[in-house]
Amino acid sequence: MKQKLAFFIFSFIFFLESNAQCAMCRAVLESEEGKGVAKGINDGIVYLMLIPYILVGGIIFIIYKKYSKLKK
Repeated sequence: MKQKLAFFIFSFIFFLESNAQCAMCRAVLESEEGKGVAKGINDGIVYLMLIPYILVGGIIFIIYKKYSKLKK
């Protein structure tokens, strides 16, 4: 159990910056002079990927709150 907790904490504290671009987008954007467009596209992809996780987490939180009220 301690190893799982240590891994969980370690994965949140130390993370590597990842690129969310597909191979086609990366090939097109790396050929450009400015890297600002590539960074903007990458940030947009990460933003779009994050929204479903937030929505599912919110739904789980609401269900948890309703379930805990029923127990009381």
